[in-house]
Amino acid sequence: KHQPIGFKKSASLNGHVRRDPGLPRRGPLPEAQPRRTVVSLQERGGGDKLGSSQKLTKLLVHVTVQRSITPVNVIISPESTVGDLIKATLEVYAREGRRPLLSTTDPSAYELHFSQFILESLNPEERIMSLGSRNFFLCPKQGAPNNKNSSCANEAEKVRHSNRASPSRLLEIMDFLL
Repeated sequence: KHQPIGFKKSASLNGHVRRDPGLPRRGPLPEAQPRRTVVSLQERGGGDKLGSSQKLTKLLVHVTVQRSITPVNVIISPESTVGDLIKATLEVYAREGRRPLLSTTDPSAYELHFSQFILESLNPEERIMSLGSRNFFLCPKQGAPNNKNSSCANEAEKVRHSNRASPSRLLEIMDFLL
C-alpha cells in the first residue's frame, strides 16, 4: 500500500505503541499545575500570636436554639459579649424564618450555655473571646414571661426526677432533646 507523503498512521489507533525507553514520559504541562506556596506563620512574623498587622475582626459562632434542628451561624465581633451574641442569634433566627417560632425575641428572656447538657448559663457580660468556644446552646430562661417552652433546667429536672420508664416518658425525653 502506498501512503501519501507527510501522512503517518497513528500508532496508538493501530495498537502499535512504541516508545523510546531513553525518552522521559511526559506529564502534565507545568503551566497547567497550580502553584502552591506554603508560608508558615513564623515566616510571616506571626509565630503563635497574630501579628500587629493581622487583627481578628470577625468570629463565626454556631448557636443551637432549643428545639431547633440546625445551629444558627452568627458572625460577630470578638469584643462582643454573651448578651450581644444572644441578641444577634435571635435576630438571625427570626430573619431566616426558622422553626419552631419563638414566643419572644427579647434577649433578656434567654440564656446561653456551652451545650444542652450543661445547666449553668454563661454570664451575659462575659466576652466571647474569653470563653474558648465557638459553639453554644440557647434556651429560654427559667420563669421567663411569655414563654411557652420551659427552660433547659426545668426540662432536665423533670427528666431527672421522673422514676417511670414508660414509652410515653421516653417520647417526652426525646422531645426535650429536639
